[in-house]
Amino acid sequence: MPLGLGAHLERWGVPARKITELDWWQEASFKGLTFAATPSRHFSGRGLSDRMQTLWTSWVIQGEEDKIFFSGDSGYFEGFKAIGDKYGPFDLTLLESGQYNELWPNIHMMPEQTVQAHLDLQGKLLMPIHWRTFALAMHGWKEPIERVTAEAKKRCVPFTTPLIGEPVILDQKAPKRDWWR
Repeated sequence: MPLGLGAHLERWGVPARKITELDWWQEASFKGLTFAATPSRHFSGRGLSDRMQTLWTSWVIQGEEDKIFFSGDSGYFEGFKAIGDKYGPFDLTLLESGQYNELWPNIHMMPEQTVQAHLDLQGKLLMPIHWRTFALAMHGWKEPIERVTAEAKKRCVPFTTPLIGEPVILDQKAPKRDWWR
């Protein structure tokens, strides 16, 4: 987990020996997977007194054959290119694409930026995430997915739009239908 969050898990009863905190660019391995904490552009904390007290990260998850990138919440920034240069190409990028606003460029990407981040990361298959969440922004519920898939089509970026819980099997099954309509 990102630096500074271990104490929360310990308070919730997780033994310290089972917690690994990582700074950006640090890696840890577990059961054949390597996890790399990579930069993200967002603020940490959820209350009035805990802002910027812990690290906010994105993640690289690397197995023996496949590599996945998970953005978590992030505004678009040049760090995606640096991550792509160091760890890419990625078989799958899970990139946030919702709850955005022009006034919040540092914490959530506009849908078109999601596609650019995928390209910066040298991704092969894009899966837009974080667009089916509770309403934080003023855009319509379908707007993020409509805009990100339109941009992906325009830029010839392969993408998948599974139903919640539907499997995505790399190089075999990548659901792509407009189920939200």
